Amino acid sequence: MIGPDQVRRSEPEAPLTEQQQEASEDAVMTRIGQAVILLHAGDREEARNRLGEIWSEIGEAGDALHRCTLAHYLADAQDDPADELSWDLRALAAAEALPGRAERRPHTAVRVFYPSLHLSLAADYVKLRRPEEARLHLARARAAAAALSDDGYGNGVRAAIARLERRLAAEPGPARPAPRPFPEQSP
Repeated sequence: MIGPDQVRRSEPEAPLTEQQQEASEDAVMTRIGQAVILLHAGDREEARNRLGEIWSEIGEAGDALHRCTLAHYLADAQDDPADELSWDLRALAAAEALPGRAERRPHTAVRVFYPSLHLSLAADYVKLRRPEEARLHLARARAAAAALSDDGYGNGVRAAIARLERRLAAEPGPARPAPRPFPEQSP
């Protein structure tokens, strides 16, 4: 009699496992998207709860793209600016952990996310009355904006960068040369 450990798996099972993995990853992004819809509809508490549940499931060791996306939106769902900053810093750390970073060629999906990540950090620092840190991240957002397409998303991020630049220009602070873009943010 053949025992369970002697049963040979057929080759067609391998693609099924890959398909299941892809479907699972898509499910996480779908759940994030559903929570973001709630956030944009004004239900911050429910969005924060759902995004928090997903974070608990994937955690610090989860897929970096999921963590980046999730932390970026979790930041937007926070009421306290310090909590918002904490989540935005997690989003940036996750973006920097994506494959390709060592080769200074980040994952395409995140390269276009860098302007928004740095813009969010700049806005966080403005809320926390830390204009120097805000200016630093705003300059990085501007430098990374070259990766954005000429579409609604790209134009919206560029417009938000310009608005925050005008706001910060009115605030006192020493003038500094803009930091050069990070190599991973080059198109």
